[in-house]
Amino acid sequence: MKKKFILIATFVGLLMSGCSDSFLDEVAKDKTYADNLYTDLNGFNASKHALLNMVREERGEAILSIEFGMMWKIGTDVAWVNSEFSWSRGLNRYTEADLNSTMQFLNGESTDPSAHPGVFLVMYRCINAANMLIDRAENKSVDWGGATPADNEKHKNEVVAHARLIRAWCYRHLVMTFGAVPISEHEITGSSYRDDWEREPVEKVQALIEQDLLFAEKYLPEKADNVTTLSKVVAQHFLTELYLWENRNEDAVAKGKAAVSNPNYKLITARYGVKKNQPGCAFMDQFLGGNILTSEGNTEALWILPNTTLDNTNGRYPNSMRRTWVSEYNKLGIDYKPEYGGRGLGRAAITAWVFSIYEPQDDRFSEYAVRKSYVDKKGNTVVCDMAASKMKSNNNKWASTRKWDWTFPEKNRWNDGYAYCNQTFLRLADTYLLYAEALHKTGNDAEAAKYINKVRTRSHTTPITAADVTLDYILDERARELVTEEYRRETLIRTGKLVERTRKYNPIAAGTRDHVPGIQDYQVLLPIPQVIIDANVGKPMEQNPGYK
Repeated sequence: MKKKFILIATFVGLLMSGCSDSFLDEVAKDKTYADNLYTDLNGFNASKHALLNMVREERGEAILSIEFGMMWKIGTDVAWVNSEFSWSRGLNRYTEADLNSTMQFLNGESTDPSAHPGVFLVMYRCINAANMLIDRAENKSVDWGGATPADNEKHKNEVVAHARLIRAWCYRHLVMTFGAVPISEHEITGSSYRDDWEREPVEKVQALIEQDLLFAEKYLPEKADNVTTLSKVVAQHFLTELYLWENRNEDAVAKGKAAVSNPNYKLITARYGVKKNQPGCAFMDQFLGGNILTSEGNTEALWILPNTTLDNTNGRYPNSMRRTWVSEYNKLGIDYKPEYGGRGLGRAAITAWVFSIYEPQDDRFSEYAVRKSYVDKKGNTVVCDMAASKMKSNNNKWASTRKWDWTFPEKNRWNDGYAYCNQTFLRLADTYLLYAEALHKTGNDAEAAKYINKVRTRSHTTPITAADVTLDYILDERARELVTEEYRRETLIRTGKLVERTRKYNPIAAGTRDHVPGIQDYQVLLPIPQVIIDANVGKPMEQNPGYK
């Protein structure tokens, strides 16, 4: 198993480096490599692993020295930027001068745009790699390694299903971030290179996402046997979300029900694993190193991001979740320690509002889930801040999640900058709450409360009734359960709640802290990166309204 997943990124550089800074350009040398790669099942699996690695990089530093996915979490009701830089100020405060088409998150690093591109280019690089696999799978000469024609077709469809799911994942990010975007469904080669792309309507992009996810649902297995394979439950999860976004609520109920009814996955409700006999709680057990994999007892993880602690190993990658979300407590005169999560930089932080909505007995707000205090070198207890009045830049006393605590066991490595542990990317609890939302939108609040309570009672919180169920309540519960995991910006865009809830619960993004305008209605969509507009010389590409 370990040999498989530590090789997951071996081919990612070759497959992804084909795109230059020009929008969806590709150099000819990669065609030669691809011609040699896409000849048999092993080659296609190597390409599939490279695509899975692209998702894994969302928790690495594909763009900047933070978790790449942070851009879809900060500037919302649940998260703000504690350690603020010029490249994060725009999404933290929604200042017009910083949130623009040349913003580094979007436009890439000006001095090294190829190595550190913006999110738009990152997504289309992945799309082109997925398209390459999908197109070349139609080559009749591919050796699919099956004993029968039916086996060959099964192998082919499962590999293509992974590529189409990840292509859907890319377009999901793009359309929720920028609105109308160009659609590319086939491999870009020297002969098919274009510089006259058009932005396609959101509905057309959604239709492509649906087609890809339905294909993935049909051909992915019922259960993922290892970390290089995804199950159809992942496709059903994202279909549920898509249908909710489109207000196809009965369809959302159907896909949500299929996902939560799969007998291979269930919520973690009892202590298990490496710290089963130590103080803790079932909710947090699933985030501990040694408890992530299905083989380690994790029944809740739908999508796992593998890693390895072995130095100088292919497939090893520097995970930045701890670096991003754990406070920089060493500046308080406190040594880096495993019990404090290892080295944190506190780039992002949970809002005071989130901390305020837990019941006292909620395991998700317990000392095992939230770092509420430290002991300094002199033995003094340092109590962490959680009040809105303390949401100030570089507050190293700010409370932080413990979901991403991890460091090496050797004392001389407690200050290592990155984590190299396995992590869960998608959990069944998320699916339960999506399903509850679908039930609510079809008028079945009693059943919605049932699934919300499955999540709540696991953490020893008070059960709710059907009368308590509203969209805002479900969004509150998602915050309690999924904070720092969920792409909150996308959830709030999908539900039409980004501006309303951000203004209500985040004083920095609302502008009240700094006496500035804060988030505006047009900033629901982010600006098309200037580098993309400039590269599309064959046809003008219009900018989103409100941006210059």
